[in-house]
Amino acid sequence: MVTKGAIAGEGPKSRTASIDETIGHDASILSAQLQVLFERLFSPHAKKSLRRFTSSEVAKLLGVTDSYVRHLATQEDAVTSEKTANGRRTFSLEEINGIRQHLGRTKPAYLPGRREGDHLQVIAVTNFKGGSGKTTSAIHMAQYLALRGYRVLALDLDPQASMSAMLGFQPEFDVGDNQTLYGAIRYDDEARDVREIVRKTYFPGLDLIPGNLELHEFEHDTPRALADSERTDNGLFFMRVGNAIAQLEADYDVVVIDCPPTLGFLTLSALCAATSVLITVHPQMLDIASMNQFLAMTSDLLSVVKEAGGNLDYDWMRYLVTRHEANDGPQAQIVAFLRSLFGERVLTSMMVKSTAVSDAGLSKQTIYEAGRETMHRQTYDRAVESMDAVNSELEQLIRSVWSKA
Repeated sequence: MVTKGAIAGEGPKSRTASIDETIGHDASILSAQLQVLFERLFSPHAKKSLRRFTSSEVAKLLGVTDSYVRHLATQEDAVTSEKTANGRRTFSLEEINGIRQHLGRTKPAYLPGRREGDHLQVIAVTNFKGGSGKTTSAIHMAQYLALRGYRVLALDLDPQASMSAMLGFQPEFDVGDNQTLYGAIRYDDEARDVREIVRKTYFPGLDLIPGNLELHEFEHDTPRALADSERTDNGLFFMRVGNAIAQLEADYDVVVIDCPPTLGFLTLSALCAATSVLITVHPQMLDIASMNQFLAMTSDLLSVVKEAGGNLDYDWMRYLVTRHEANDGPQAQIVAFLRSLFGERVLTSMMVKSTAVSDAGLSKQTIYEAGRETMHRQTYDRAVESMDAVNSELEQLIRSVWSKA
């Protein structure tokens, strides 16, 4: 019989291990095997790289015709590309951005970043129900915007750090002490400049502040800081994420925050730093019930923060339906139920459940990184179409805010 606080050994002579020893042992062997698996997928010294894009993909990204892209590649010295063995031209994202700069000289609309007077968009993607598609939504939004020429910062505040792993930084091996946002928002003398924590990624136009388990320290430190009257000069906890982001404001158009799946001090600080909030929703009744609790708790906690001076002046808040299955009748009823309650706050577009997204994730890729030739084309096209529709709607929300400035 296994008693509380202990785990039975494998044999009658083995010492009974305590729960902390067993969990620690399991974590150790799992970490080692994950490293082996990672090294099989990617050589120890390899870094992720972004694939090249066809002229038709470039045309879609720029909003021009395929023939015009090929014309630019052959006639303009400023436009570079590579030819494949079959004579087709391909372009890196750097080269696509070079075309943007070339076209933007005569038509600024090709350069989509914010203008003078437009404020930095900080989008917090949140939900505390596992499997809601929070990280998937956040990273695809960040990459979509970078593909379209925006300067994007991905901020991983989830200690599980799935966003960091997808962007090429393994939290166990590539992110050390004081190399997450915790390093910039901690309360002691070891705090560092947030600019030192930002990392360039293999995805041009997309930078990252990575995460790992170190982020939990903020949850432990904050109660002590709140109880210590002599440390109030360090700033209120709910302002710390926003203050760190403010130091980077000139460098980016959009910040996408992957929030922790809990309602702790870090999440509250992220919500106070945000200018907009995206809540992911899986259309199942248990998930809706969980979201109800999430919304109620968030409202109560944010009201306290608001009274203490926290900023809750959002440009917009939206619900995103994720993992949607078009032929699932109960899901359709739940989506209709949500739309009847929340109206336009539910995005019109929905993120479909797709094996293409799952298959891409096996090799730590998003659907935007995986090539069309790597999987069933109809499945791939359907997944890209869904992602593009969702992110285009979010992009329009961002641009509508800037147009009012």
